[in-house]
Amino acid sequence: MPPNYVTSLEEVLCGITLVAITMAIHGCGMLLTLFTSHALKHGEHKPVSFVRGGIVLIVASWMIVLVHLIELLVWALFFLWVGAMPDPSTSYYFALMQYTTVGSNLSLPLRWRLLDGMLPMAALMSFAWSTGVLCMLAQEFQSTQLSAIHARRNARRTARMKGAGA
Repeated sequence: MPPNYVTSLEEVLCGITLVAITMAIHGCGMLLTLFTSHALKHGEHKPVSFVRGGIVLIVASWMIVLVHLIELLVWALFFLWVGAMPDPSTSYYFALMQYTTVGSNLSLPLRWRLLDGMLPMAALMSFAWSTGVLCMLAQEFQSTQLSAIHARRNARRTARMKGAGA
């Protein structure tokens, strides 16, 4: 018969603290991503080219991935600190698998079982936020490119009309 599991106040407090830390890191990371993206787009005060717009999206994607990896590190260090995982590599792997909701054959000790579910909850919130930021940047890129296409098309029409009228 498996031992009885009772969620402890310590486990709940540690879990909500880890979620709060995750969201704080994510907030700072998303602001830094947006600031960097803005600086890359408007650094030379020229219209944003297709290539530069694409580079902005790629750099933003890299930054978002890095922010997620830093968040994972916090959880992995916690699991290591409380002795829930045997070594740093296993701890980080377990955190990654839970964070991405892939899961693994590893599990936390019974007294930290609640965190098995709280880690993916934090990840879902941060993934949603990341998706929003990336969608906003992609929408700006698309709008800029469509405006440029329309401007070139209108300029060609105007030039043809002037040439036909002469």
